Amino acid sequence: MRQAKVYFENQLAGLLTENENGFIFLYHSDYLKNKDSEPISLTMPLQKEAYQDKVLFPFFDGLIPEGWLLEIAEQSWKINHRDRMSLLLACCKDCIGAVRQPLPVRNQNYH
Repeated sequence: MRQAKVYFENQLAGLLTENENGFIFLYHSDYLKNKDSEPISLTMPLQKEAYQDKVLFPFFDGLIPEGWLLEIAEQSWKINHRDRMSLLLACCKDCIGAVRQPLPVRNQNYH
């Protein structure tokens, strides 16, 4: 299982998890309590329930580079182009826009 913290501007917005069943995105409870919080994507409105899918959510997949830049990432980090979570973690630490820094979670409690 791999996890990444997802930030909206400078606030922790949620947690993206990859497990044997696919992908889960869950908004952080503190983020949901903030009346000024915005969804990370129009396709992922604010909600308490987790989003689940067998493939990486299109919003996150769209952050991964394409073309020659993807080839450079694959060669530099030796990542298979089908390993979308690894590509997201390696290539999208400093994304353009409000959503940024999908960072790996290392044995921390999350709620």
